[in-house]
Amino acid sequence: MMKQIVTMQLAAVAVTLALGVGIAAKADDVTLTVWSHEADEPAKVALREKAARNLEASHPGVHVKITWYEKDGLSAALKTALPAGQGPDVFYLEPDQTDYITAGYIVPLDSLVNWNNIYDWAKQVWTHDGKVWGMPQEAYTVELYYNKDTLAKLGVTLPANAQFTQSEFLDLVKKARAAGMTPIAQGVGDRPYPGAYILAEALLRKLGTDDYGKLLNGQLSFEDPRVVAVFTWVKQLVDAGAYPKNFMTLKLGESHHYFYQKPGSLMFPMGSFYTGRAFVPVDQGGQSPDFPLGVMQFPAMDGGACNECKTIAVGASFAINAASKHQDLAAEYLNALSTPEIGKQWIETIYLQTAVKTGATEFSGPYAPYFTELMKRQEGAKYFTGMPIDILQGQCKDAFVQIMNSGFPGGLLSVDDAVKQMNQGCYKG
Repeated sequence: MMKQIVTMQLAAVAVTLALGVGIAAKADDVTLTVWSHEADEPAKVALREKAARNLEASHPGVHVKITWYEKDGLSAALKTALPAGQGPDVFYLEPDQTDYITAGYIVPLDSLVNWNNIYDWAKQVWTHDGKVWGMPQEAYTVELYYNKDTLAKLGVTLPANAQFTQSEFLDLVKKARAAGMTPIAQGVGDRPYPGAYILAEALLRKLGTDDYGKLLNGQLSFEDPRVVAVFTWVKQLVDAGAYPKNFMTLKLGESHHYFYQKPGSLMFPMGSFYTGRAFVPVDQGGQSPDFPLGVMQFPAMDGGACNECKTIAVGASFAINAASKHQDLAAEYLNALSTPEIGKQWIETIYLQTAVKTGATEFSGPYAPYFTELMKRQEGAKYFTGMPIDILQGQCKDAFVQIMNSGFPGGLLSVDDAVKQMNQGCYKG
Protein backbone atom coordinates (compact mmCIF):
# COMPACT_ATOMS: atom_id res chain seq x y z
CA MET A 1 0.00 0.00 0.00
CA MET A 2 2.83 2.37 0.98
CA LYS A 3 4.56 1.64 -2.32
CA GLN A 4 1.38 2.54 -4.20
CA ILE A 5 1.08 5.85 -2.30
CA VAL A 6 4.72 6.73 -3.03
CA THR A 7 4.21 5.87 -6.69
CA MET A 8 1.13 8.12 -6.83
CA GLN A 9 3.03 10.94 -5.11
CA LEU A 10 5.91 10.62 -7.57
CA ALA A 11 3.46 10.65 -10.46
CA ALA A 12 1.83 13.78 -9.07
CA VAL A 13 5.24 15.44 -8.76
CA ALA A 14 6.03 14.44 -12.34
CA VAL A 15 2.76 15.93 -13.59
CA THR A 16 3.40 19.11 -11.60
CA LEU A 17 6.91 19.40 -13.04
CA ALA A 18 5.59 18.79 -16.54
CA LEU A 19 2.95 21.45 -16.06
CA GLY A 20 5.59 23.74 -14.64
CA VAL A 21 7.79 23.25 -17.68
CA GLY A 22 4.84 23.92 -19.91
CA ILE A 23 3.99 27.09 -18.01
CA ALA A 24 7.62 28.23 -18.14
CA ALA A 25 7.82 27.61 -21.87
CA LYS A 26 4.64 29.55 -22.40
CA ALA A 27 5.90 32.37 -20.18
CA ASP A 28 9.04 32.57 -22.29
CA ASP A 29 7.04 33.09 -25.48
CA VAL A 30 7.40 36.67 -26.65
CA THR A 31 5.56 38.41 -29.46
CA LEU A 32 7.56 41.25 -30.99
CA THR A 33 5.31 43.73 -32.76
CA VAL A 34 6.36 45.68 -35.85
CA TRP A 35 4.39 48.35 -37.72
CA SER A 36 5.58 48.96 -41.26
CA HIS A 37 4.66 51.15 -44.21
CA GLU A 38 4.76 49.90 -47.85
CA ALA A 39 1.95 47.39 -47.61
CA ASP A 40 1.44 47.74 -51.38
CA GLU A 41 5.02 46.75 -52.26
CA PRO A 42 5.15 42.93 -52.28
CA ALA A 43 8.94 42.61 -52.55
CA LYS A 44 9.50 44.75 -49.47
CA VAL A 45 6.78 42.88 -47.59
CA ALA A 46 8.43 39.56 -48.45
CA LEU A 47 11.87 40.75 -47.38
CA ARG A 48 10.80 42.11 -43.98
CA GLU A 49 8.71 39.01 -43.33
CA LYS A 50 11.75 36.87 -44.17
CA ALA A 51 13.82 38.80 -41.63
CA ALA A 52 11.06 38.10 -39.10
CA ARG A 53 11.13 34.37 -39.82
CA ASN A 54 14.93 34.37 -39.57
CA LEU A 55 14.71 35.97 -36.12
CA GLU A 56 12.12 33.44 -35.01
CA ALA A 57 14.30 30.56 -36.19
CA SER A 58 17.28 31.82 -34.19
CA HIS A 59 15.21 32.68 -31.09
CA PRO A 60 12.84 29.82 -30.17
CA GLY A 61 9.75 31.11 -28.43
CA VAL A 62 9.90 34.48 -30.20
CA HIS A 63 7.13 35.46 -32.60
CA VAL A 64 7.29 38.52 -34.83
CA LYS A 65 3.98 40.05 -35.85
CA ILE A 66 4.17 42.68 -38.59
CA THR A 67 1.17 44.94 -39.16
CA TRP A 68 1.19 46.50 -42.62
CA TYR A 69 0.03 50.03 -43.36
CA GLU A 70 0.07 52.66 -46.02
CA LYS A 71 1.88 55.84 -44.96
CA ASP A 72 -1.05 57.98 -43.82
CA GLY A 73 -2.56 55.10 -41.88
CA LEU A 74 0.72 54.34 -40.14
CA SER A 75 1.23 57.97 -39.20
CA ALA A 76 -2.27 58.21 -37.74
CA ALA A 77 -1.84 55.00 -35.75
CA LEU A 78 1.50 56.11 -34.31
CA LYS A 79 0.19 59.54 -33.37
CA THR A 80 -2.48 57.85 -31.28
CA ALA A 81 -0.38 55.09 -29.74
CA LEU A 82 3.00 56.65 -28.94
CA PRO A 83 1.83 59.55 -26.74
CA ALA A 84 -0.08 57.00 -24.67
CA GLY A 85 3.07 54.93 -24.11
CA GLN A 86 1.74 52.20 -26.36
CA GLY A 87 2.31 51.06 -29.93
CA PRO A 88 4.64 48.48 -31.47
CA ASP A 89 8.12 47.52 -30.36
CA VAL A 90 9.54 48.51 -33.76
CA PHE A 91 8.14 50.87 -36.35
CA TYR A 92 8.89 52.31 -39.78
CA LEU A 93 9.89 55.95 -40.12
CA GLU A 94 11.81 58.26 -42.45
CA PRO A 95 14.63 60.75 -41.76
CA ASP A 96 12.41 63.84 -41.79
CA GLN A 97 10.41 62.51 -38.83
CA THR A 98 12.74 63.90 -36.18
CA ASP A 99 9.75 64.81 -34.01
CA TYR A 100 9.85 61.23 -32.71
CA ILE A 101 13.27 62.04 -31.26
CA THR A 102 12.34 65.34 -29.64
CA ALA A 103 9.17 63.82 -28.18
CA GLY A 104 11.15 61.00 -26.59
CA TYR A 105 9.23 58.26 -28.40
CA ILE A 106 12.29 56.33 -29.64
CA VAL A 107 15.58 55.18 -28.11
CA PRO A 108 19.19 55.65 -29.29
CA LEU A 109 20.49 52.66 -31.21
CA ASP A 110 24.23 53.26 -30.82
CA SER A 111 24.95 50.19 -28.68
CA LEU A 112 22.01 48.08 -29.88
CA VAL A 113 22.52 47.73 -33.63
CA ASN A 114 25.41 46.08 -35.48
CA TRP A 115 26.56 49.16 -37.37
CA ASN A 116 29.27 47.21 -39.20
CA ASN A 117 26.57 46.23 -41.70
CA ILE A 118 25.44 49.81 -42.42
CA TYR A 119 27.24 52.39 -44.58
CA ASP A 120 28.65 55.24 -42.50
CA TRP A 121 27.06 57.95 -44.64
CA ALA A 122 23.63 56.37 -44.13
CA LYS A 123 24.20 56.08 -40.38
CA GLN A 124 25.04 59.80 -40.29
CA VAL A 125 21.63 60.64 -41.69
CA TRP A 126 20.10 59.37 -38.44
CA THR A 127 22.74 60.93 -36.15
CA HIS A 128 21.39 63.79 -34.05
CA ASP A 129 23.05 65.29 -30.97
CA GLY A 130 25.74 62.63 -31.14
CA LYS A 131 23.35 59.67 -31.03
CA VAL A 132 21.88 57.40 -33.73
CA TRP A 133 18.10 57.07 -33.62
CA GLY A 134 17.04 55.11 -36.69
CA MET A 135 18.33 52.06 -38.56
CA PRO A 136 18.33 52.87 -42.30
CA GLN A 137 17.39 50.13 -44.72
CA GLU A 138 16.56 51.88 -47.97
CA ALA A 139 18.88 54.18 -49.89
CA TYR A 140 17.92 55.89 -53.11
CA THR A 141 19.01 58.46 -55.62
CA VAL A 142 16.77 61.02 -57.28
CA GLU A 143 16.37 60.01 -60.92
CA LEU A 144 14.63 61.26 -64.05
CA TYR A 145 12.80 58.36 -65.69
CA TYR A 146 11.50 58.59 -69.24
CA ASN A 147 9.65 56.63 -71.90
CA LYS A 148 12.19 55.73 -74.61
CA ASP A 149 9.57 55.15 -77.30
CA THR A 150 7.81 58.44 -76.60
CA LEU A 151 11.07 60.36 -76.79
CA ALA A 152 11.79 58.73 -80.15
CA LYS A 153 8.30 59.63 -81.43
CA LEU A 154 9.09 63.26 -80.71
CA GLY A 155 12.17 62.93 -82.93
CA VAL A 156 14.53 63.64 -80.03
CA THR A 157 17.70 61.70 -79.28
CA LEU A 158 19.10 61.50 -75.78
CA PRO A 159 22.62 63.02 -75.66
CA ALA A 160 25.53 60.63 -75.24
CA ASN A 161 25.94 61.71 -71.62
CA ALA A 162 22.16 61.32 -71.09
CA GLN A 163 21.91 64.98 -70.04
CA PHE A 164 20.06 67.75 -71.87
CA THR A 165 20.99 71.40 -71.44
CA GLN A 166 18.57 73.88 -69.87
CA SER A 167 17.32 75.13 -73.22
CA GLU A 168 17.11 71.63 -74.73
CA PHE A 169 15.03 70.45 -71.79
CA LEU A 170 12.65 73.40 -72.05
CA ASP A 171 12.28 72.75 -75.78
CA LEU A 172 11.54 69.08 -75.02
CA VAL A 173 8.76 70.06 -72.60
CA LYS A 174 7.24 72.40 -75.19
CA LYS A 175 7.48 69.75 -77.92
CA ALA A 176 5.79 67.12 -75.75
CA ARG A 177 2.94 69.46 -74.80
CA ALA A 178 2.49 70.47 -78.45
CA ALA A 179 2.16 66.76 -79.31
CA GLY A 180 -0.72 66.45 -76.84
CA MET A 181 1.15 64.57 -74.13
CA THR A 182 2.00 65.43 -70.53
CA PRO A 183 5.73 66.18 -70.36
CA ILE A 184 6.27 65.37 -66.67
CA ALA A 185 4.13 63.14 -64.46
CA GLN A 186 4.13 64.56 -60.93
CA GLY A 187 1.70 65.19 -58.11
CA VAL A 188 1.68 66.40 -54.53
CA GLY A 189 -1.71 65.19 -53.34
CA ASP A 190 -0.31 63.12 -50.47
CA ARG A 191 3.41 63.90 -50.21
CA PRO A 192 5.36 67.02 -49.15
CA TYR A 193 8.29 66.68 -51.56
CA PRO A 194 7.76 65.35 -55.16
CA GLY A 195 6.81 68.69 -56.67
CA ALA A 196 10.27 70.03 -55.85
CA TYR A 197 12.30 67.31 -57.59
CA ILE A 198 13.03 69.33 -60.75
CA LEU A 199 13.64 72.57 -58.84
CA ALA A 200 15.84 71.08 -56.11
CA GLU A 201 18.00 69.03 -58.48
CA ALA A 202 18.49 72.10 -60.66
CA LEU A 203 19.56 74.14 -57.61
CA LEU A 204 22.05 71.43 -56.61
CA ARG A 205 23.66 71.44 -60.06
CA LYS A 206 23.70 75.20 -60.31
CA LEU A 207 25.16 75.81 -56.84
CA GLY A 208 27.26 72.73 -56.14
CA THR A 209 27.16 70.72 -52.93
CA ASP A 210 28.62 73.37 -50.60
CA ASP A 211 26.40 76.29 -51.55
CA TYR A 212 23.36 74.04 -51.94
CA GLY A 213 23.94 72.87 -48.38
CA LYS A 214 24.22 76.49 -47.25
CA LEU A 215 20.94 77.30 -49.00
CA LEU A 216 19.13 74.49 -47.19
CA ASN A 217 20.68 75.48 -43.86
CA GLY A 218 19.73 79.15 -44.08
CA GLN A 219 23.25 80.40 -44.80
CA LEU A 220 22.65 81.44 -48.42
CA SER A 221 19.90 83.78 -49.54
CA PHE A 222 17.21 82.60 -51.93
CA GLU A 223 17.68 86.02 -53.52
CA ASP A 224 21.14 84.96 -54.70
CA PRO A 225 21.16 85.55 -58.50
CA ARG A 226 21.99 81.88 -59.18
CA VAL A 227 18.97 80.74 -57.18
CA VAL A 228 16.70 83.26 -58.88
CA ALA A 229 17.97 82.06 -62.28
CA VAL A 230 16.94 78.49 -61.47
CA PHE A 231 13.51 79.56 -60.23
CA THR A 232 13.08 81.57 -63.43
CA TRP A 233 13.90 78.53 -65.59
CA VAL A 234 11.53 76.27 -63.66
CA LYS A 235 8.79 78.89 -64.04
CA GLN A 236 9.31 78.64 -67.80
CA LEU A 237 8.76 74.88 -67.56
CA VAL A 238 5.60 75.38 -65.53
CA ASP A 239 4.26 77.98 -67.95
CA ALA A 240 5.00 75.61 -70.85
CA GLY A 241 2.65 73.04 -69.29
CA ALA A 242 5.25 70.68 -67.85
CA TYR A 243 3.00 69.20 -65.17
CA PRO A 244 -0.43 67.50 -65.20
CA LYS A 245 -3.51 69.65 -64.74
CA ASN A 246 -4.30 67.71 -61.55
CA PHE A 247 -0.81 68.29 -60.13
CA MET A 248 -2.16 69.56 -56.80
CA THR A 249 -4.31 66.49 -56.12
CA LEU A 250 -2.43 63.66 -57.89
CA LYS A 251 -1.07 61.23 -55.28
CA LEU A 252 2.34 59.58 -55.33
CA GLY A 253 1.09 56.12 -56.34
CA GLU A 254 -1.22 57.66 -58.93
CA SER A 255 1.69 59.57 -60.46
CA HIS A 256 3.45 56.26 -61.13
CA HIS A 257 0.40 54.94 -62.96
CA TYR A 258 0.08 58.25 -64.81
CA PHE A 259 3.59 57.76 -66.18
CA TYR A 260 3.54 54.13 -67.33
CA GLN A 261 -0.16 53.36 -67.70
CA LYS A 262 -2.76 56.01 -68.46
CA PRO A 263 -2.76 58.71 -69.60
CA GLY A 264 1.00 58.37 -69.96
CA SER A 265 3.76 60.97 -69.82
CA LEU A 266 7.20 61.51 -71.30
CA MET A 267 9.15 61.85 -68.05
CA PHE A 268 8.82 61.10 -64.35
CA PRO A 269 11.18 62.55 -61.70
CA MET A 270 11.21 60.17 -58.75
CA GLY A 271 13.44 58.57 -56.17
CA SER A 272 14.83 55.26 -57.35
CA PHE A 273 12.30 53.66 -54.99
CA TYR A 274 10.20 53.92 -58.16
CA THR A 275 10.76 50.18 -58.55
CA GLY A 276 8.71 49.31 -55.49
CA ARG A 277 5.50 50.25 -57.30
CA ALA A 278 6.56 49.80 -60.91
CA PHE A 279 8.10 46.32 -60.77
CA VAL A 280 5.02 44.46 -59.59
CA PRO A 281 2.48 42.62 -61.79
CA VAL A 282 0.33 44.79 -64.02
CA ASP A 283 -2.84 43.65 -62.26
CA GLN A 284 -1.33 44.99 -59.04
CA GLY A 285 -0.61 48.40 -60.56
CA GLY A 286 2.84 47.76 -62.03
CA GLN A 287 4.23 48.73 -65.40
CA SER A 288 4.01 46.37 -68.35
CA PRO A 289 7.06 44.10 -68.70
CA ASP A 290 7.71 45.59 -72.12
CA PHE A 291 7.41 49.23 -71.00
CA PRO A 292 10.36 51.11 -72.60
CA LEU A 293 11.76 52.55 -69.38
CA GLY A 294 14.85 54.71 -69.52
CA VAL A 295 16.85 56.82 -67.07
CA MET A 296 18.26 60.20 -68.10
CA GLN A 297 20.23 62.70 -66.06
CA PHE A 298 18.55 65.84 -64.79
CA PRO A 299 19.37 68.79 -67.07
CA ALA A 300 22.72 70.57 -66.90
CA MET A 301 22.40 74.13 -65.65
CA ASP A 302 23.99 76.99 -67.56
CA GLY A 303 27.16 77.83 -65.66
CA GLY A 304 26.40 75.06 -63.19
CA ALA A 305 28.98 74.50 -60.46
CA CYS A 306 28.35 70.75 -60.42
CA ASN A 307 26.29 69.34 -63.28
CA GLU A 308 27.50 65.86 -62.31
CA CYS A 309 25.95 66.23 -58.83
CA LYS A 310 22.90 64.31 -57.69
CA THR A 311 21.03 63.60 -54.49
CA ILE A 312 21.38 60.40 -52.53
CA ALA A 313 19.16 59.83 -49.53
CA VAL A 314 17.88 57.39 -46.95
CA GLY A 315 14.26 56.31 -47.12
CA ALA A 316 12.69 53.42 -45.22
CA SER A 317 14.16 53.15 -41.72
CA PHE A 318 13.15 51.57 -38.43
CA ALA A 319 13.22 52.71 -34.82
CA ILE A 320 12.57 51.15 -31.42
CA ASN A 321 9.69 52.40 -29.31
CA ALA A 322 10.90 53.89 -26.02
CA ALA A 323 7.93 52.18 -24.34
CA SER A 324 8.91 48.72 -25.64
CA LYS A 325 9.53 46.05 -22.99
CA HIS A 326 11.63 44.08 -25.46
CA GLN A 327 14.19 46.59 -26.67
CA ASP A 328 17.07 44.12 -26.92
CA LEU A 329 14.91 41.75 -28.95
CA ALA A 330 13.68 44.65 -31.07
CA ALA A 331 17.31 45.44 -31.84
CA GLU A 332 17.78 41.83 -32.93
CA TYR A 333 15.03 42.35 -35.50
CA LEU A 334 16.81 45.45 -36.79
CA ASN A 335 19.99 43.40 -37.08
CA ALA A 336 18.04 40.70 -38.94
CA LEU A 337 16.89 43.39 -41.38
CA SER A 338 20.44 44.50 -42.06
CA THR A 339 22.38 41.31 -42.75
CA PRO A 340 24.36 41.16 -46.02
CA GLU A 341 22.02 38.35 -47.12
CA ILE A 342 18.93 40.55 -46.70
CA GLY A 343 20.74 43.48 -48.32
CA LYS A 344 21.58 41.35 -51.33
CA GLN A 345 17.97 40.16 -51.59
CA TRP A 346 16.85 43.79 -51.41
CA ILE A 347 18.91 44.69 -54.48
CA GLU A 348 17.98 41.55 -56.42
CA THR A 349 14.21 41.69 -55.78
CA ILE A 350 13.48 45.40 -55.33
CA TYR A 351 16.13 46.73 -57.74
CA LEU A 352 16.90 49.59 -55.42
CA GLN A 353 19.96 50.80 -53.54
CA THR A 354 20.27 49.98 -49.86
CA ALA A 355 22.01 51.36 -46.78
CA VAL A 356 23.10 47.79 -45.98
CA LYS A 357 26.57 46.61 -47.04
CA THR A 358 26.13 43.68 -49.41
CA GLY A 359 29.47 43.09 -51.06
CA ALA A 360 29.53 42.27 -54.78
CA THR A 361 26.09 41.68 -56.27
CA GLU A 362 25.26 40.36 -59.70
CA PHE A 363 22.17 41.68 -61.41
CA SER A 364 19.88 39.02 -62.80
CA GLY A 365 16.24 38.56 -63.70
CA PRO A 366 13.91 40.50 -65.99
CA TYR A 367 14.87 43.92 -64.59
CA ALA A 368 18.64 43.47 -64.63
CA PRO A 369 19.02 45.81 -67.67
CA TYR A 370 17.21 48.54 -65.74
CA PHE A 371 19.47 48.24 -62.72
CA THR A 372 22.54 48.21 -64.98
CA GLU A 373 21.35 51.46 -66.58
CA LEU A 374 20.61 52.97 -63.16
CA MET A 375 24.14 52.16 -62.02
CA LYS A 376 25.53 53.65 -65.23
CA ARG A 377 23.83 56.93 -64.34
CA GLN A 378 25.84 56.93 -61.11
CA GLU A 379 29.20 56.90 -62.91
CA GLY A 380 31.19 60.03 -62.14
CA ALA A 381 28.45 61.38 -59.88
CA LYS A 382 29.16 63.61 -56.91
CA TYR A 383 26.55 63.03 -54.25
CA PHE A 384 24.77 65.39 -51.94
CA THR A 385 23.33 63.45 -49.01
CA GLY A 386 19.75 64.19 -48.04
CA MET A 387 16.51 65.37 -49.52
CA PRO A 388 15.49 68.94 -48.63
CA ILE A 389 12.50 67.57 -46.71
CA ASP A 390 14.94 65.57 -44.54
CA ILE A 391 17.16 68.55 -43.79
CA LEU A 392 14.89 71.56 -43.38
CA GLN A 393 13.33 72.38 -40.04
CA GLY A 394 10.51 74.49 -38.66
CA GLN A 395 9.32 77.48 -40.65
CA CYS A 396 11.74 76.75 -43.49
CA LYS A 397 10.38 73.23 -43.89
CA ASP A 398 6.83 74.57 -43.95
CA ALA A 399 7.85 77.09 -46.61
CA PHE A 400 9.43 74.34 -48.71
CA VAL A 401 6.30 72.19 -48.59
CA GLN A 402 3.96 75.03 -49.45
CA ILE A 403 6.10 76.84 -52.02
CA MET A 404 8.81 74.72 -53.65
CA ASN A 405 6.81 71.49 -53.49
CA SER A 406 3.35 72.83 -54.23
CA GLY A 407 2.47 76.45 -54.97
CA PHE A 408 5.36 77.35 -57.28
CA PRO A 409 5.42 74.26 -59.54
CA GLY A 410 1.62 74.33 -59.37
CA GLY A 411 1.67 77.72 -61.12
CA LEU A 412 0.25 79.68 -58.20
CA LEU A 413 3.26 81.90 -57.48
CA SER A 414 5.55 84.18 -59.45
CA VAL A 415 9.31 83.87 -59.21
CA ASP A 416 9.54 87.02 -57.09
CA ASP A 417 6.87 85.84 -54.64
CA ALA A 418 8.33 82.33 -54.36
CA VAL A 419 11.87 83.58 -53.77
CA LYS A 420 10.72 86.20 -51.27
CA GLN A 421 8.64 83.74 -49.25
CA MET A 422 11.39 81.10 -49.22
CA ASN A 423 13.87 83.73 -48.05
CA GLN A 424 11.56 84.82 -45.24
CA GLY A 425 11.11 81.26 -44.10
CA CYS A 426 14.69 80.04 -44.44
CA TYR A 427 17.43 82.66 -44.67
CA LYS A 428 19.04 83.43 -41.33
CA GLY A 429 21.00 86.40 -42.63
